Amino acid sequence: MISLIIGLALVALALIGTPLFVVFGGLAIVLFAIAGIDIAAVVIEISRIGTNSVLISIPLFTFAGYMLAESGTPRRLIALSRAAVGWFKGGTAIVTLIVCAFFTSFTGVSGVTIIALGGLLLPMLIKDKYSENFSLGLLTTSGSIGLLFPPSLLLILYGVLAKVSISKLFIAGIVPGFILIILFSLYSIKQGLVTAEVEPFSFKKLLGAIKGAAWEIPLPILVIWGIYSGTFTPSEAAILTAVYAFIVEVFIYRDLNIRHDVPRIIRASMIVVGGIFVILGSAMGLTNYLVDEQVPMRILDWMKIYIKEKWLFLLMLNIFLIIVGAVLDVFSALIVVLPLMVPIAKEFGIDPVHMAMIFLTNLEIGYNAPPAGINLFIASFRFRKPVMSLAKSALPFLLILAAVLMLITYVPDISLFMVKLLKVE
Repeated sequence: MISLIIGLALVALALIGTPLFVVFGGLAIVLFAIAGIDIAAVVIEISRIGTNSVLISIPLFTFAGYMLAESGTPRRLIALSRAAVGWFKGGTAIVTLIVCAFFTSFTGVSGVTIIALGGLLLPMLIKDKYSENFSLGLLTTSGSIGLLFPPSLLLILYGVLAKVSISKLFIAGIVPGFILIILFSLYSIKQGLVTAEVEPFSFKKLLGAIKGAAWEIPLPILVIWGIYSGTFTPSEAAILTAVYAFIVEVFIYRDLNIRHDVPRIIRASMIVVGGIFVILGSAMGLTNYLVDEQVPMRILDWMKIYIKEKWLFLLMLNIFLIIVGAVLDVFSALIVVLPLMVPIAKEFGIDPVHMAMIFLTNLEIGYNAPPAGINLFIASFRFRKPVMSLAKSALPFLLILAAVLMLITYVPDISLFMVKLLKVE
């Protein structure tokens, strides 16, 4: 009876807009108190995340991503991409797709990509005669692909929570991510063949664009090569990225003023990071209670009665995660659900790296799916369009995501091939 009352109270608090860290933290405190366990267990969990050396990479990558998004980097990368592929039908849409995925991989939040780049990319797509529905759907959904590419914050969080090598996760996301980019690109080319206009290829223009972005082109190459080759850890890569982005944007390109712009960017990026860490700490306190009460094992025992086959478990897992991703923000969904699902997935023989790709692809869909997909609301605010109109525009891209999700789910080697090939530990 008490559990039912607490559960109803939790739902009511969430529905009236209570911050999730308050809901999670409060619930953890109440449940620990009922169980007769010192509630300091929650506070200890919150303080413990501050000692995790891997988590230092999150604020550093986020800061670097915000620096790049707030500077002239988007314009330079768009100019470079257009000069390289803007000469064929669908090229402008592919430019949009790649640039959005790139920025989300660094900021970790596709909503930031929509806000920062939407004003640049939507007029460009409309100017090149892409339909408004297609353009809005592409801008709403394409950034979320970046969640699979390093240095995605969700990959780092998954590694911390599931105790999986972050280097393995960074490599595992490459093939699924590129499959998504290829399929989104093919759909974009199909749309471009109908309506889009192109501009003639100019080698001189391409060289000028390369020269303009000469300091930014090496950054992702350096980070990815360094991590994959084992030259430095993800935390060291984060330090390098932040310092490199700061020097390039402030002192070389001089897009940002060190006295006015940099403090503002630090404040904005750390608000995002602070929100993630507060939710992480409070949710992990709740998760510890659930683990102590053997909730995952009870769920597993129940599932064993009704679900005998691995394929059926994976199907039910996907349905569950899409629902969770559409209701909770991705960080809360990851932090709360993952510790419960990992031990169950292991019982069904699912590799934790494979599980990561399933998990994050589901969250990509949840990011963009009604009724509560956060990207829909951010895009609605940015482009001044009704949420359901944007949901309709995003539907073709969601269908592509769902198809790739099925491939990733039932063909594990899509996620594990590169990890095995490179023998990453």
